[in-house]
Amino acid sequence: MTREQPEYADHVYRSGSGMAGGALLLLLVLLLAGEGIVNGEGRIRWLSVAWLVFLVPLIVAFSLRPAVFAGRERLRVRNPFRTITLPWASVEDVRATYSSEVFAAGAKYQMWAIPVSLRQRKKAVRKGAGPATASAGPALDAGVRAQADRAVEEIRELAERHASAEAAQGAPTVRWAYEVLAPVAVGGIALLCLLFLG
Repeated sequence: MTREQPEYADHVYRSGSGMAGGALLLLLVLLLAGEGIVNGEGRIRWLSVAWLVFLVPLIVAFSLRPAVFAGRERLRVRNPFRTITLPWASVEDVRATYSSEVFAAGAKYQMWAIPVSLRQRKKAVRKGAGPATASAGPALDAGVRAQADRAVEEIRELAERHASAEAAQGAPTVRWAYEVLAPVAVGGIALLCLLFLG
């Protein structure tokens, strides 16, 4: 009797500073728009609502939404306006140069959730570890690598480990984030109408 391997949750990569900055910006926009809605008169209220509908999804898209999920079967990259699902067998390379990128099926996809900090990288290079590029060898000391380089190295190892698994086969799929795009479009149209048509 063979024992089944336990299922593990996806490893999630996110930018802590991006999320904190987005939360602060979201709070500021909510306060300003709330002030306009509560204390504004006439057209100001409608402009405040339109700005709110336009800006909140954009702030969420660029700060809170980006994430990279690395599981046993696939890599899922959630960027501001789309989600890319890459079975491990389709992943050709993962790099962090000036941005974090994954190459699959002849295409290149940015990983917004893993920002590259040149400052962290310079500090790591001074301590003896290089960037996580295709030509870079293993880290001399994982503790001194820049955060993006460590994440890219982990994702690269997962791709190599799971690429041959039967469940990790398939082609990349891309899904647009209509839940973000639709309110941005509605808010933008409302703003244009209020600003130019009065």
